[in-house]
Amino acid sequence: MSSETNSAAQSTTGADAIDVAIAKGVDFDGTPIPKAKLDLYEQVMALEAGRQRSGVSNTMRSRIVRIGAKHIAQDELDKMLLDAGFAPLKEKEIAFYYGGK
Repeated sequence: MSSETNSAAQSTTGADAIDVAIAKGVDFDGTPIPKAKLDLYEQVMALEAGRQRSGVSNTMRSRIVRIGAKHIAQDELDKMLLDAGFAPLKEKEIAFYYGGK
């Protein structure tokens, strides 16, 4: 794989790929992100930045559920949460993340 191809693949993968693209103001396909979209995103993210957090463990669990549900079957994710000492999936999470599958 050429370094150019490898570089392109790296720019669209990983946890920070979206943040990097937003900071550049350019979508993955090279098109500029409209200013109105960037402005609204920045406005909402500024509100989020000022929000009091409930704790690291709660945020970790939320991220695990939100992202894990895209990649891991419900029963498996539920077991993984319990094995790690987190609360199991809640009914509303199951309905939201797994209800349409």
